[in-house]
Amino acid sequence: MASAAPTSEPASGALAARPKIAVVDLWKAFDGKEVLRGVDLDIVAGESFVVLGGSGAGKSVLLKHLIGLIHPDRGHVIVDGEDIVCADPSVCLRIRRKFGMSFQEGALFDSMNVFENIAFPLRRHTKMTEAEIADRVHECLELVNLDGVGRKATNELSGGMRRRVGFARAIALQPEILLFDEPNTGLDPLTSAVIDSVIVHMRESLPVTMVTITHDLRSAFRIADRIAMLREGRILAVATPDGFRQLPDPYIQGFLAGEPLEEEA
Repeated sequence: MASAAPTSEPASGALAARPKIAVVDLWKAFDGKEVLRGVDLDIVAGESFVVLGGSGAGKSVLLKHLIGLIHPDRGHVIVDGEDIVCADPSVCLRIRRKFGMSFQEGALFDSMNVFENIAFPLRRHTKMTEAEIADRVHECLELVNLDGVGRKATNELSGGMRRRVGFARAIALQPEILLFDEPNTGLDPLTSAVIDSVIVHMRESLPVTMVTITHDLRSAFRIADRIAMLREGRILAVATPDGFRQLPDPYIQGFLAGEPLEEEA
């Protein structure tokens, strides 16, 4: 099947022109199987960028490359002009501190209550007093609409609440870049809509760049300034939500219709 050449549309005029993150010709294989095959992306400072794709497309592998958890076979990941692939360990550590990451299902510490989960990175990476930590935890919970749940045990939380606590922990250190790994997986449509509204609120309230990977079309169109379609380790196209719906690529149109074409052999 012939694919449409990747296209890119500018994000809103309020966003800076310089890429916050540039992915250049990124390749990665595991046990001889190519997962990423020459990915190129420019993610603009201040935007909410969504990478959309089906299972096995390479979304999670791409996300882990952005923060330096995986080293590529070839290519570059450039954050604020610094190449995380070629940097020495001290530079990599400094670059990683610009990121906050929300993992699937929250990835909370079950031995800690909500407050302690959010306080954990503050105690580990800052010299804040306990009073300052308490204030910051309160701010983070308020931002994700969970004010007053700090003393709850994690096993008392619904799936959606766990995700939002994960968001609060991800922003505790005031990162410049937020990564969301499939934030709606396993949630019912109503809870998923709540999660999307929280992400939009965070985008509007915080001076951050957001990158979300998902296979959820409704979520992608709710939260994105731009959407990239990843298929079999390659970017098919990048466009604004309105532009994405108009793309002629048959795989994208099939995906939008809920009838993706069969994967090529």
